[in-house]
Amino acid sequence: MAEYQNIFTRVQVRGPAHSGPVLPRGSWNRLGTPSYSRLLGLFGDAQIGPIYLGFTGTASLIFGFIAIEIIGLNMWASVDWSPIEFIRQLPWLALEPPPPAYGIQILPPLAQGGWWLLAGFFLTTSILLWWVRMYRRAIALGMGTHTAWAFAAAIWLYLVLGFIRPLLMGCWCEAVPFGIFPHLDWTAAFSIRYGNLFYNPFHMLSIAFLYGAAVLFAMHGGTILAVSRFGGEREVEQITDRGTAAERAALFWRWTMGFNATFESFHRWGWWFAVLCPLVGGIGILLTGTVVDNWYLWGVKHGIAPSYPQVFPHVPDPAASSSLGAQ
Repeated sequence: MAEYQNIFTRVQVRGPAHSGPVLPRGSWNRLGTPSYSRLLGLFGDAQIGPIYLGFTGTASLIFGFIAIEIIGLNMWASVDWSPIEFIRQLPWLALEPPPPAYGIQILPPLAQGGWWLLAGFFLTTSILLWWVRMYRRAIALGMGTHTAWAFAAAIWLYLVLGFIRPLLMGCWCEAVPFGIFPHLDWTAAFSIRYGNLFYNPFHMLSIAFLYGAAVLFAMHGGTILAVSRFGGEREVEQITDRGTAAERAALFWRWTMGFNATFESFHRWGWWFAVLCPLVGGIGILLTGTVVDNWYLWGVKHGIAPSYPQVFPHVPDPAASSSLGAQ
């Protein structure tokens, strides 16, 4: 039996360019002349193109470019248009949402968060158009729409962070800034402000699904790579071809865990774990500040978090005592 490794393979298929099934009449034609990449062929199909964009794909790229341009130019302006400083400080640069004084005003002054709102509008439009493109391409190919709905779970978390929760809180200032480290700083400050997200049960579930998905995909990836010398990546053929990769993989997991998943069931488990990570995470974020003001105190009340003993004497709040004196 021929053996080969499919991730560092020396065997790359180079046949006539394959353009896929014939498109229905009236559809856009696929763009570009197919080419081959030996580097990409180490990890997947060596053929690049042709690509299908269509109206929604083209519109998505245009709106995405506008959003990135707004964000990038604002960051560049913040360093006085210095290319060197822009590159050096890029991880720390940010485009901030409007300050609290503007609430949920539709378009505050551009320098006071207006650019953030415009960038968010164009970026959200781009993402939603890309989702429509994924959904329509799956339908056109007669596929299920599982990938589009998995992408929708990520979009749900994105919308909660930047749109739905700020609306419920009555202030765009609650949204996430655009930027690398500023986004991480926002996350840390958000957790501290609302009593530590570690005590948020939906955050716990989100992390469990995140780690669970990582373990599941590592198990699956490791199994298929381990039987790739027997052609294990050709899953459809392996379902009916006894005594080769699929049966060895199943026997391995029966030996080590007592049971084995099928090709179909394992992908179903992986899909659900991956989708539930942003889904329950978005629920946890949505409840923060709208329903629960302090997750630590919530955890103490429900027996999740310990109630720490008071080691310092009680100090009255000066603001409260002064107001009582004034009355």
